[in-house]
Amino acid sequence: MNPTKFLTELKRRNVYRAAVAYGVVAWFLTQLTTQVFPFFEIPNSAVRFVVIALAVGFPIAMLLSWLYELTPEGIVRTEDLDPVRVRSLQRATGRVLDFIIIGVLLLVIAMLIVGRLPFYRQTGESIPQKSIAVLPLENLSGDPDNAYFADGIQAEILTRLAGIADLKVISRSSTQQYQSKPRNLREIAKQLGVANILEGSVQKAADQVRVNVQLVNAQSDSHLWADTYDRKLTDIFGVESEIAKRIAESLQAKLTGREKQALATKPTNNPEAYDAYLRGLAFEARYYSSYSSDLIRGAVAFYERAVQLDPNFAIAWARLSSANGRMYFSLNDTTGRDAAKRALENAQKLASNSPETLLALGYYQYFVVRDNGLAKSTFSRVSRILPGNSEVLQALGFVARREGQWDQSVAYLEHALALDPRNVELLMHTAVTYSLLRQFPTALKLYDRVLDIKPNDPDVMAAKAGIYQAQGNLQEAARSLSGINWQSSPSISLQIKFTQLRLERNYSEAIRLLQARQAQFHFDSQLFKGVNQLALALMQRLAGDTTGAKITAEQARNTFEPLSKDQPNNSFLAVALSQVYAAMGEKDLALKTAGRAITLLPTAKDPVDRLGAEENLAVIQTTFGENSRAISTLTRLLQTPYLGTLYTAPVTPALLKLDPFWDPLRADPAFQKLCEEKQP
Repeated sequence: MNPTKFLTELKRRNVYRAAVAYGVVAWFLTQLTTQVFPFFEIPNSAVRFVVIALAVGFPIAMLLSWLYELTPEGIVRTEDLDPVRVRSLQRATGRVLDFIIIGVLLLVIAMLIVGRLPFYRQTGESIPQKSIAVLPLENLSGDPDNAYFADGIQAEILTRLAGIADLKVISRSSTQQYQSKPRNLREIAKQLGVANILEGSVQKAADQVRVNVQLVNAQSDSHLWADTYDRKLTDIFGVESEIAKRIAESLQAKLTGREKQALATKPTNNPEAYDAYLRGLAFEARYYSSYSSDLIRGAVAFYERAVQLDPNFAIAWARLSSANGRMYFSLNDTTGRDAAKRALENAQKLASNSPETLLALGYYQYFVVRDNGLAKSTFSRVSRILPGNSEVLQALGFVARREGQWDQSVAYLEHALALDPRNVELLMHTAVTYSLLRQFPTALKLYDRVLDIKPNDPDVMAAKAGIYQAQGNLQEAARSLSGINWQSSPSISLQIKFTQLRLERNYSEAIRLLQARQAQFHFDSQLFKGVNQLALALMQRLAGDTTGAKITAEQARNTFEPLSKDQPNNSFLAVALSQVYAAMGEKDLALKTAGRAITLLPTAKDPVDRLGAEENLAVIQTTFGENSRAISTLTRLLQTPYLGTLYTAPVTPALLKLDPFWDPLRADPAFQKLCEEKQP
């Protein structure tokens, strides 16, 4: 047969279309067999059967499509049919095949869009073979005080692995909850979305250290390699790099020249400096689970000790800068500002282009300088060097959130969660972001994921209560808050508790708790003491005790005013003082100070926090009868994501209905309309 006529005949008989349709369907079924079957632990024999059936079925299907036609009377040989009818049937068959091709492709596209294709289960993507989690190393030293050493070795191995772009590495935050040498490695790997797990132990005695590690492929339960490293304490510095290199070789990860150089570099040759550095790492890791000021100060002290012992210890300088910057940002500790700058300058002199130094620079720009644009640029640069580092993605998510770039923030945080699925801090921050967007069901699901890791954690239960309050579900909020010890709880949980009592209009119980706390609790700082005094004054005012409210508010003023003089640009103190003056009945001073809090947060730098200060101004305006201005502000706030001052979520119609702070507005039809808006 003439080749041209033969090809034309193939086209007429729909063989091309049949091949494409078969290929599309076969590809989709192959994904089901290779991805879904393992997910449900279906035996490999079943997978092989389906794949072989697809391979054998293809030529058979092609042959049948050439020899036979499907008619209403059944399957008939093509040569036995009338040529006109054959062409009609083949056109109809072509349309059916087109429908199959287009239908399957649309299904694939739709499932990709919603992230539900089978190989997107678990972490939002397939589990690559070049993926690893490093579990906590068992402390075999006999002395529990040496646990920091095992933790530090684990952290340093992770740091080196995270610098290899060809590897997916789960951060320490996600792995720290697991025990050393657990039995259920396959389940842990599935939870973390990795194929491989490193486990082992560290034994430190006098000046000797033994590190024992083994790499396991959790999917096949096979040991890839195991090794023991015996070192003197003076020669421990290279062990983490040796282990990281061995892992990279075993997983066939490609190393760039820069990555090879980074693995070969020793951070310090001073064992005492290294020991202090590891202790600082342990304190900093514990800080992220409790946010205790003592822990971050402890980390700073050990990092300072490390650089005193070895002034050329670049990574320790970088860590010291970041810890000081965080202390300044979170605790309003002004000593951290200058210390962060000095430490950063030293790190830059020693290793200006290292990922650790660049990360410290980004944190300095974010925490201290408060220049979101510079921070974003720096973190983006680090992300290109360390594409699998969830900490950098989290930082980019924070910057985008502070800039009001909500879609971008969610994308960064969700990407970080894909790499770090059981990182409690990251889960909490992502939940807060969805809460600020008023996407409350999604926020609740993320909090539930945290509770799976930390059952009945009081901070998480309080955060959930804040969501229920925003939805107007006070009964569920009360259930979440039950059983929390309010005498020892952190300030954020207390804020949610007192919001609950205020929304319930249970002023007497709120006053009792605040007075007891004022008398019995040891406050970490004057700031927290002033916050408690302010909360008590506001509750007394709502309860009708104007005399008591004024006395307590004066005490709060005496606490806050000296702090404000020392920190004149602190917007939080300006907000607190405006509320103090309102509780004292000082209208002009309250309004002026509330306005000043807004000017301290320019829109270009702090659009999210600025709206929170505007919410505070609306409360002050409501207190003194400036209803139309307050309603105008609330109308705008209801349509905007932001971080508020009254609640843990932005204002909602339910909160406007329930909160007595807004009682002076209730007779206004414009306010009533706001209360009736659709509830998120």
